[in-house]
Amino acid sequence: MSCPIKPTLSYMFMSGELSNLSCHETKRTLTLQDQDFINNSNLTPPLVSPPVSIDEIDSVRKGRHSEGLQKYTEAHEEERCFSIIFKGRRRNLDLIATSMEEARQWVNGLEKIISNMKKLNCQQTSEHWIFNCMRKADKNKDNKMTLKELKHFLRQINIEVDDMYAEVLFAKCDKSNSGTLEGPEIKHFYDLLIYREEINVIYGKYATTGEQMSVKDLLNFLLNEQREVATMEDAVRLIERYELDDSAKQKNHMTKDGFLMYLHHEEGSIFNPAHKEVFQDMSQPINHYFISSSHNTYLMEDQLKGPSSTEAYIKALMKSCRCVELDCWDGAQGEPIIYHGHTLTSKVLFKDVIKAIKENAFKTSEYPVILSLENHCTLEQQKLMAKHMISILGSALLTSPLEDQMPTAFPSPQELKGRFIVKGKRLNKLDAVFSNTSPGVEEDCVSEEDEAAETNNSKTDSNGQKKSKIKLAKQLSDLVIYCKSVHFSGFEHAEDNQAFYEMSSFKESKAVNLAETAVNAFIHHNMTKLSRIYPAGSRTDSSNYNPVPLWNAGCQIGTVDLLTELGRLLLNGIPYSYANQSQNNSKGPWEDVISAQQLPKLNKDKCKSIVDPLVKVEIYGVPADTCSKETRSIENNGFKPMWNETFQFDIQVPELALVRFLVEDYDSTSHNDLIGQFCLPLTSLQNGYRHVPLLTKHGDVIPSAGLFVHLMLLDAK
Repeated sequence: MSCPIKPTLSYMFMSGELSNLSCHETKRTLTLQDQDFINNSNLTPPLVSPPVSIDEIDSVRKGRHSEGLQKYTEAHEEERCFSIIFKGRRRNLDLIATSMEEARQWVNGLEKIISNMKKLNCQQTSEHWIFNCMRKADKNKDNKMTLKELKHFLRQINIEVDDMYAEVLFAKCDKSNSGTLEGPEIKHFYDLLIYREEINVIYGKYATTGEQMSVKDLLNFLLNEQREVATMEDAVRLIERYELDDSAKQKNHMTKDGFLMYLHHEEGSIFNPAHKEVFQDMSQPINHYFISSSHNTYLMEDQLKGPSSTEAYIKALMKSCRCVELDCWDGAQGEPIIYHGHTLTSKVLFKDVIKAIKENAFKTSEYPVILSLENHCTLEQQKLMAKHMISILGSALLTSPLEDQMPTAFPSPQELKGRFIVKGKRLNKLDAVFSNTSPGVEEDCVSEEDEAAETNNSKTDSNGQKKSKIKLAKQLSDLVIYCKSVHFSGFEHAEDNQAFYEMSSFKESKAVNLAETAVNAFIHHNMTKLSRIYPAGSRTDSSNYNPVPLWNAGCQIGTVDLLTELGRLLLNGIPYSYANQSQNNSKGPWEDVISAQQLPKLNKDKCKSIVDPLVKVEIYGVPADTCSKETRSIENNGFKPMWNETFQFDIQVPELALVRFLVEDYDSTSHNDLIGQFCLPLTSLQNGYRHVPLLTKHGDVIPSAGLFVHLMLLDAK
């Protein structure tokens, strides 16, 4: 049954919010703005949920791609369906319009709003956020602000002030003595609010030409503070791009507003914009690169009773994940399914997952995607798995080596662009592909993947190793080319017996132990082979380990969402050169954590809940480089706290070092809560005064929030 609704767009465009209702009869969530429809409908009155900000929307997807729409709509309704995809782990909003044209208007309208929001620079995003908070504080919608509304507004933007200070601030702005702020008075209040002393000090130091920055002053700043290789032409270009005052621009001057605009764009970001695109050599063998991986990719929540969904695969791939996991089991209707076996997690069809992977694999990165199979299926359903992958993935599926003869090493990411690589068990050696004399067996028993075997009640051999067998179909076996799963029996055994394409998966505890006790052997092993590390089964909340110590041992395939932003950067490959590890190219960075801007409230339902922020600066790298330092906490101020604290770090191996900024809400009685974080390679830092974006634990950018730091990376003498 479908709900013939007529959604209207005007409310959404005007307020930037989305009010939604749940239609129980169809088990679909629909946006209903037509009051006549609601009044005249025979449907059970739906439940109203709170408005949703456009900032919380990640994207809009046309058609019947979600599981809900595929289940509750017909194929002929394809052009009328679309889904709103939210950030984080929030479920999608699936909708069906009354006509194809209406659906088109919704999708185009939402995409335009989202696109415009993403194009806002940091300053515009900040203003948008502040004005939105002001609108919410204006309870009676009279475009005026009373003292009570001003106090409410300050709490909205994460500032706790005493009544006396609020009264002084209000009186300072209430020039008309009317008891309310309006028009220019609100503008004056806003100017006082966004005043940043640290920017004024920096600007004043270099603005030596009539209290403005001349092009020469700006070049001086770029050379001496930002440590950039800049020319006079570069300074002129920045003025032309960011200066808003036409009279200043005509004189090749930059005002304070233009200077702040420059600092809030990518030229003023901590992350080197040149590293946003692929900048490494991508022609080395694929085992020379770190590969962003996902564990139990199909799960939206925990590993015991959470939902399985194709959406989880889409979100992982859109965050540049290059290795996804498929736990495959026999389905009741003859079709293989994916879910976390022996748990209460829901199930999703294998073929639907493959379709979702096909459609989304290369939207963010063109480099290869590894399909890591954990196979529990019977022979008949294994044959269906192979059939679905071949028919759905087509020529993109790698079904034979790229070479015309037996390869001796991995191809490069460059050579594997746009291809799918199956990781799993194989019945025979890879050279059978080039042999005309041996047809190979149609099926045989092989050992299960180590991870799967750990969860089974299986027998053990004479060495205490678990033995778990499963019959493997030749059709599925033949799809495994460069990633044949084998049991790890020690580094010596692997060197003597394993081909380069035979790879092992390690439980995190075992991998960490090997990285601590046999790191040189581990590195030597990974110089020619691939290693995959998966989280311990005790992590039922789907949390992940810190991958850096294992990367230092050369392990390529690991889960990285502990350092979420790095997952995006790994699409570049970040090659790991084992032969050229340097221990004497040490650098000593020092960092000033100056301030933060517009940190979010952690409990939005409690207006009086104000954060007490502190900043941790963490270095991840070789053991000698790994350390953490933190600022003091600032009480009751998440809007623009200031620390002005300096830290110094001595780094021995900068090529392997990562820097993580972690902002937390201090709590004296329990663990601090995460406010936001950002992580990047040390070699991708820009020197000088820089803004640091902040991300949620799910990797979504927090609009308008950020840190302001000053850092310098110096060669040690």
